[in-house]
Amino acid sequence: MSENLPLPTGLVPNSRSRRLPPYRGIVAVDAKDFTGFQAVQHKEISRAIPGMLEQSFRRAGLGDVWEDRRFPASTGDGYVFGFDPAAMPCLIHPWLGVLQETLAEFNIHSAGAVRIRLRVSLHIGPLPDDGDEADGNGTPRNDTHRLLDSRPVKMMLSSSSENVTHVAAILSDRCFEDAVAGGYAGRHPDHFIEVPATVEGKVFAQRAWLHVPAPSGNLYDRRVLGDRVIDDLERPSGAPGRAAADRPAPDRPAPATTVYRVDRGFQNNGQVHGGQTWNDNSTGRGDGGR
Repeated sequence: MSENLPLPTGLVPNSRSRRLPPYRGIVAVDAKDFTGFQAVQHKEISRAIPGMLEQSFRRAGLGDVWEDRRFPASTGDGYVFGFDPAAMPCLIHPWLGVLQETLAEFNIHSAGAVRIRLRVSLHIGPLPDDGDEADGNGTPRNDTHRLLDSRPVKMMLSSSSENVTHVAAILSDRCFEDAVAGGYAGRHPDHFIEVPATVEGKVFAQRAWLHVPAPSGNLYDRRVLGDRVIDDLERPSGAPGRAAADRPAPDRPAPATTVYRVDRGFQNNGQVHGGQTWNDNSTGRGDGGR
């Protein structure tokens, strides 16, 4: 019997057409510097994160989203679940802001013993949701976790004040276009910053959008946004971006040069401010002129 059995026809991509799985919103959170806590604290932090999420959803008037969450899972230092994507605008606002407030209260009352700050990733995509163990597995969920681990959102939380900024969120481009650019979320697009989302050591690069409910520190840090984004932010209005500036200039003829010959005296072709001196080498005499 061969050890390399072929995949069932239903699992071979593009072998036949099939219906898409239902679209789901995906939210994932991850605690900053979880491994920096002492081992004895890990269990309590892992337990506290779902509790704070539930509290924040209920405070934001989204208790139904929490009750109806799909394929929920603890990741040890975080949590992930799917939900009806129709609720995505409400997660962007007010939930992210309420989560910031909930974490601020927690961190104040913990008196510095445990300070939890969360990265949040939001995405939308088709995922299997049939009620079995494989639910929620697919490219959209993988991308949600990649966004959560991407450099911009990590650097945003690291470069902000731990006393002020407790939440930094990153939205996939699809999430931003559908919920924010489409006008459904209660936050103007100017509350978001476009960033190139990359993950160290991973083949992953996507356009994404940062949102920080309570910003602090240097929001426009090159380490966070990337040089290409900074270039577009800093260039004057109407000036070409880096892509245009990097293009070689078209070949142009060299400007014509006009040579004037003067045997004696001055030849001026523009304004002169101050004095002029003429040295007559033929006589050795120098005369001042005005």
